[in-house]
Amino acid sequence: MFKYLNKDLPASIVVFFVALPLCLGIALASGAPPFAGMIAGIIGGIVVGSLSGSQIGVSGPAAGLAAIVMTAITTLGYEDFLVAVVLGGLIQVLFGVARLGIIGYFFPSSVIKGMLTGIGIIIILKQIPHFFGMDEDPQGDFAFLQLDGENTLTELLKSINALISGNFSIGATIIAVAAMAILLLWSNVLSNKGKIFTLIQGPLVAVVIGIIYFVVTKDSSIGITKEHLVDVPVPDDFDSFLGQFSFPNFSALNNTAVWITGFTIALVASLETLLCVEATDKLDPQKNVTPTNRELFAQGTGNMISGMIGGLPITQVIVRSSANIQSGGRTKLSAIVHGFLLLIAVILIPTLLNKIPLSVLAAILFIVGFKLAKPSTFKQMFSLGWKQWVPFLVTIIGIVFKDLLWGIGIGLVVGIIITLIKSYQNSHFLHKEGEDVDDGKIKMTLAEEVSFFNKATILKELDRLPENSFLELDVRKTRSLDHDIIEILEDFAVKAKERNINIKLVSERGIVENPESYIDFFTLRPKVKKFRVKS
Repeated sequence: MFKYLNKDLPASIVVFFVALPLCLGIALASGAPPFAGMIAGIIGGIVVGSLSGSQIGVSGPAAGLAAIVMTAITTLGYEDFLVAVVLGGLIQVLFGVARLGIIGYFFPSSVIKGMLTGIGIIIILKQIPHFFGMDEDPQGDFAFLQLDGENTLTELLKSINALISGNFSIGATIIAVAAMAILLLWSNVLSNKGKIFTLIQGPLVAVVIGIIYFVVTKDSSIGITKEHLVDVPVPDDFDSFLGQFSFPNFSALNNTAVWITGFTIALVASLETLLCVEATDKLDPQKNVTPTNRELFAQGTGNMISGMIGGLPITQVIVRSSANIQSGGRTKLSAIVHGFLLLIAVILIPTLLNKIPLSVLAAILFIVGFKLAKPSTFKQMFSLGWKQWVPFLVTIIGIVFKDLLWGIGIGLVVGIIITLIKSYQNSHFLHKEGEDVDDGKIKMTLAEEVSFFNKATILKELDRLPENSFLELDVRKTRSLDHDIIEILEDFAVKAKERNINIKLVSERGIVENPESYIDFFTLRPKVKKFRVKS
């Protein structure tokens, strides 16, 4: 775990600065005490990070659960709600034991990529008001409709009008522009100039400059007012610090509503986690495959502990995970250290944290959002054809104009409808033929049509291949191969080299030894014409 310490430590600092306002904002958006969000972030980093099998995933309080949490707190009361969080964690552990982690593999690649892109767009849109020091809503409120009755578009219109009329925070804007310049200079120029610029990350420099700016310009015309700074609870002494913790009222176990809320939290948190696991594995340059059943067990354990001490429900979160990947994180040490940084910050330096301008953090999140929603992603998905483009686009629209779970649900329904239409046109299913031959040779034959429904089965079969073996992949009968399956083959090609597995691809076009790119191969293969026989 300490092999990539020089990469994981700088990444953990970036994730810490991204997670800090999100933990506080999601707590406020959920109607919970701000400290409850910090507890969830700390437990998500230290406990879930230690138990999880994910190398680059980061867990914490999730915006997708904010509406459920707010309703539960209002209906049950906070202490009874904490019982539901503990029950939800226990149910998640049972999900892991029952090996239900496979559910995440039944979501098509186009929906997962739409989720990543939609979240990137949401991050950018939500940070624009903070960038100019105008929106006082919580950072974690990622839904279209906001707590103050506004929505994403009206907040943007208000920001544009404020910019035109000059009614915005000059100080917040100045330091935000400076922070953006530092981040771009660091990533595009300085990171290639010396090792010191990779150890000390641009976001850390931007935050330090932001604190200095606030202190120097305090009470001046270009200063930053308190409402545009991070707001971490500051206890007066150790007793008041302990007083921030809340504990569940287990006498509420006889309340049916508590059990229903617990199951709802477990179901939604598990689904959101599995989708984020699928997304982070796709973003991971090392192509690690996260054991999903172990992830459910880790998340459930984290939720049980978080609920026991007054924290919010926890899931793996794509914003923090993608920030970790983009900052060069390689192992779970990055997530664990980020949790310790949150803990140390809350105990030792809450006053210093409250001097960080939100506009600086908005600049950091701008970069994260843009890397998730790059224009090249839209171009790539459009080039793959309407079967990939339509679910991708529908998912984005649903996330931007409703929320995360609605967007994913709509995208999945559209993806299933498209698959059913294609299956109706050609009703073939996956047929795998695994026959052990002498000298470690294994043969796998794909059928005429293979869709994303077969993703989990193929992935499991490939992962079971022993090291130093020989795989013959026969696609001579295959006429339709879903893009999700091609991506699995691409990822497996990377892992195969590490496991010394030789691959022979047998097709109508010939035999290829250890192909470098499956995407190019299947994109260029000729289409077979279909003829209708007249009676």
